[in-house]
Amino acid sequence: MLTLPPSVRIYLAVDPVDVRRGHDGLSGIVRNQWGLDLFAGHLFVFLGRRRDRCKILFWDRGGLVLYYKRLEKGRFQAPRVAGDGSAIEMDATELTMLLDGIDVRRVRRAVHWRPPTQKTA
Repeated sequence: MLTLPPSVRIYLAVDPVDVRRGHDGLSGIVRNQWGLDLFAGHLFVFLGRRRDRCKILFWDRGGLVLYYKRLEKGRFQAPRVAGDGSAIEMDATELTMLLDGIDVRRVRRAVHWRPPTQKTA
C-alpha cells in the first residue's frame, strides 16, 4: 500500500490518453487542460485507451518522474466518474487497488467516524 502524506493529492484522468506521450505531453494536460500546478508534489494518473497501461507523473526534487505499468493480462478498473470533469481525485488506497488490478467500483468502504462539528454562537 502507498503511504502518502495527506497534502499529496492524486488526480486520475477521466478520458484515456495516448500512452506514447512522455513527460512533456502529460505535463501539458496537467497544466493546460486541468489547470493544476505540476510542481506541487501531487500525483497525476493516466490510463491508456485499452486500460492495460498506466502512467503516473509527479515532480520530485528538481525533476519530473514518470512511473509506467503495463498489465500483461487484464485491465485497470477505474472508479466511477460523477460529473463532467476531466480529472477526478482519488486517495492512496484507491490508487493502490487500481495498480493491483482490483475493481474499485465494487469495493464497499466503511463509513469513517468523524467528530461532530462544533457550532459557533
